[in-house]
Amino acid sequence: MVLISRPTNTWKFIWKAPIHSVIDTPHPIGHCTRMLKIDDISYSIAGRQLLAGASTTIPSGHKVGIVGRNGTGKTTLFKLITGELGLDDGSIDIPKKMRIGGIAQEAPASDASLLETVLEADTERTELLAEAETATDPNRIADIHGRLADIDAYSAEARAASILSGLGFSAAAQARPCHEFSGGWRMRVALAGVLFAQPDILMLDEPTNYLDLEGTIWLETYLRKYPHSVLIISHDRQLLNTSVNAILHLMDKELTLYQGNYDTFDAVRRAKLAEQESMARKQEATRAHLQSFVDRFRAKASKAKQAQSRVKMLEKMEPIAAGTENAVAAFDFPTPEELSPPILRLEETSVGYDGTPILRDLNLRIDQTDRIALLGANGQGKSTLSKLLADRLTPMEGNLVRSSKLKIGYFAQHQVDELHLDETPLQHITREFPGETPAKLRSRLARGGIGPEQALTEVGRLSGGQKARLSLLLATVEAPHLLILDEPTNHLDIESREALVFALAAYEGAVILVSHDPHLVNAVADTLWLVKDGEVNVFTEDLEAYKKLLLSERGVADRAEKPKKVKKKRLSHGEQRKILAPFKAEVTKCEERLNKINEIKEKIDLALADPEIYTHSEPNRFESLSKKRAEADEAIQKAESLWMQAEEELEKARARL
Repeated sequence: MVLISRPTNTWKFIWKAPIHSVIDTPHPIGHCTRMLKIDDISYSIAGRQLLAGASTTIPSGHKVGIVGRNGTGKTTLFKLITGELGLDDGSIDIPKKMRIGGIAQEAPASDASLLETVLEADTERTELLAEAETATDPNRIADIHGRLADIDAYSAEARAASILSGLGFSAAAQARPCHEFSGGWRMRVALAGVLFAQPDILMLDEPTNYLDLEGTIWLETYLRKYPHSVLIISHDRQLLNTSVNAILHLMDKELTLYQGNYDTFDAVRRAKLAEQESMARKQEATRAHLQSFVDRFRAKASKAKQAQSRVKMLEKMEPIAAGTENAVAAFDFPTPEELSPPILRLEETSVGYDGTPILRDLNLRIDQTDRIALLGANGQGKSTLSKLLADRLTPMEGNLVRSSKLKIGYFAQHQVDELHLDETPLQHITREFPGETPAKLRSRLARGGIGPEQALTEVGRLSGGQKARLSLLLATVEAPHLLILDEPTNHLDIESREALVFALAAYEGAVILVSHDPHLVNAVADTLWLVKDGEVNVFTEDLEAYKKLLLSERGVADRAEKPKKVKKKRLSHGEQRKILAPFKAEVTKCEERLNKINEIKEKIDLALADPEIYTHSEPNRFESLSKKRAEADEAIQKAESLWMQAEEELEKARARL
């Protein structure tokens, strides 16, 4: 296995063949019907075993969300697949020539523009274009240009610009050099690069952590349409519901693959746990009954054989583990006293930095019953508004009126990094309440989900989730009337995010929420404020409507403005229908053909997802299905081409009317 990386190590690709073979052999993308096979793998780190005899098979083309509690080894599994770490035992089989791509680190702070940086991520295209400049052999030149056509190299700039636009970069920003952007924005550029390169297996580890809500919504849509396999580690429930068709669960050092999205997995897993719990209870009752008989009649001669028989039954009975998981610690926010509305009001308020206003003429009101989510792309002023409301910034103009008794709790993601790493959580909470007894201080920590062991552990040794819990605890410990949360879930796993949702539902103060997690926004907020172009306005529709608006805007942003047409006399509706009828009929025919082929492919995929076909019982079925799937893929491509051609002809006909 050859590791190929850019000098900056921004992107990484793993191949099972030398790099030149990519040019000399047919490209596998879209035609590979084999699978990623993980067979009986084991791995330990620092004496702690993360994987033990774990196995799974992921057919090509599957989009798989990898889930599990923090610390179970999800990122380690990624590194084992890419070969960055070596297995203790077992094997990982990746089809020959299959490309694996993921983000190693942020894009370099270079002088290259964002667009140039993304274009360079497709190393094959870059090398072919360079070779085309110097090649003299006519056959080789023909091969190069044929390959460039195969990988759609000539539309590369438009595709790269479209991806950057989706991730929040305007046309002007795409032309700026990378060094002008912060690390968080360069992470987006790195993500754009690996999406543009379209590896056969796309591997993403918590990609939404450095995206805003708008970028997350765009990524959901993009991944759903991604043409190859995807492995994604994520705690974003919405992403796992909309963008994957299988869930790989890492638990108890083993891997279990579930078909369907996260909600389906969650329902199936809970049903299994309930069934296992029921079976464990029944077995325990049977054990107790048998043991009772043995205890009563072991010494009685007439019952001795029966008692001995039951002893053997008890010895042979394999214990069934109770179907339970370790409970996630709940968040328990203290109840604030009730204040008269409004608790905060802005009147013609402007705020900004160094004399430059970011937000202007704000007229807003917050009551203690409000649950408000702030929408708007990064850089529009959501954090600025949060800081203004939290009294971290003072108004440049206008009035900000607060209730005299108002207490505000403020959590920002950077605060996790500002904890004292050499102190324990107990020392942090003692600083807030210096006169309280250790027992009461520990009780306060427990309400935030920080147990006795973590209370005495240095913060630097705590997990990201435990640090986030401590920061949330410190923000809410004085029972605030207004709780401002700026990206509170970055370090929390799915179960902890659900615990936060329940805590916020029970909390009796106002909430201002900034989050890239659509599930959290939907579950918590009942009012949406859109921060855009220096203004803050109520968004009167729901998050789904905002999603459609956003995708529409980002799609339009990539298209050049069309010149205005000279008005001409329009035909009657009847005349138009008559002219367009044959074009519409052809489109309908193409759509029906495409739907029929897709139905066939779905049936094949369902059959391929059945673990039974990978056993020795049906040795020829997998090969036959794989061949049929490849044929279906080829037929879909042809059908799509015909459909797009028919649509184009219809649009041309409409344009002529």
